[in-house]
Amino acid sequence: MTAVPKHTVMALMLVRKYLLADSFIPYTSILVGILACKVAYDLTQSISSFHIKTYGGLTKIQRVEWNNRGISTIHAIFVSALSLYFVFWSDLFSDQHLAGLVVFRSSPLSTFGLGVSVGYFLSDLGMILWLYPSLGGIEYVIHHSFSGIAVAYTMFTGESQLYTYMLLISELTTPEINLRWYLDTAGMKKSNAYLINGVVIFFAWLVS
Repeated sequence: MTAVPKHTVMALMLVRKYLLADSFIPYTSILVGILACKVAYDLTQSISSFHIKTYGGLTKIQRVEWNNRGISTIHAIFVSALSLYFVFWSDLFSDQHLAGLVVFRSSPLSTFGLGVSVGYFLSDLGMILWLYPSLGGIEYVIHHSFSGIAVAYTMFTGESQLYTYMLLISELTTPEINLRWYLDTAGMKKSNAYLINGVVIFFAWLVS
């Protein structure tokens, strides 16, 4: 068996002791969320450049919004999947397994997931303000500000995390809304894909 280098062991110990310690999880998760947004933006840009023919013909601001919606889509998939898990399958908020009020329950994973969302809201809000009003008007600024503050509050206090995840299930509709924009921008508004996606949006709203 190959021995693990000493510096690797030290790094893992530092990560476990500090970055993954309960008191540091909110800050670590926010940082992870911001870095994930950067990775998602670059991946969307790279994949679209090579595989989407219409991408090269877009204006600069359209390409920025295209990549930005890639971030939004990946975040929505992540947080809606985590929300469904905590609301319907996790024992964390089940009255049958744990004592105490549901409103005060939290876990490292539930806190981490909310922190990633806070990182997303900060990143997206930063882009909106930097390019204002190209990526959205004042309504987007207000929405992201209040959403980020609300999620940050429940993340730091550990209160009402169940209800926050119940609200975040509505992110199920975000990928379909972004796909609608993608199809419209790519000149496919009259395609069957656009029509089917509209139907999916309708049912996604009913479910969420």
